Amino acid sequence: MPHAQMFDEDDPTLARLEELCLGFPDAKMKVSHGRPAFYTTKVFAYYGGSIKVDGSYVQHGQSLVFLPSPDEAEALAQDERIYRPAYLGAYGWLGLDLGPDPNWDEVAELVEESFRLTATRAAIAALAAR
Repeated sequence: MPHAQMFDEDDPTLARLEELCLGFPDAKMKVSHGRPAFYTTKVFAYYGGSIKVDGSYVQHGQSLVFLPSPDEAEALAQDERIYRPAYLGAYGWLGLDLGPDPNWDEVAELVEESFRLTATRAAIAALAAR
């Protein structure tokens, strides 16, 4: 049974994130578990996530879910906008609530690091060649 769509296709924040993510070499988008997922051979970013609170899921619809570098994860987790997403948080992934006015330079840095941690060597080399 497919998951229900948990995003608005006309969301301008999603459009901006999609433009950013699809600018990476070999990047594509698919809907996974009801949310936009950006990937090469592995997913490097999701739009939207959730956390489990008292047995129920609390949605963070306008957020970036990303894989931080291990040496930055602890410092990032101190930011009040950061959350540990259900399921993926156990594997080191974090979520960043984007809010009404995201810092797109910060978002780009987080997405690039996540891309570098998940992409093939060829895709990383293509990024470096730009």
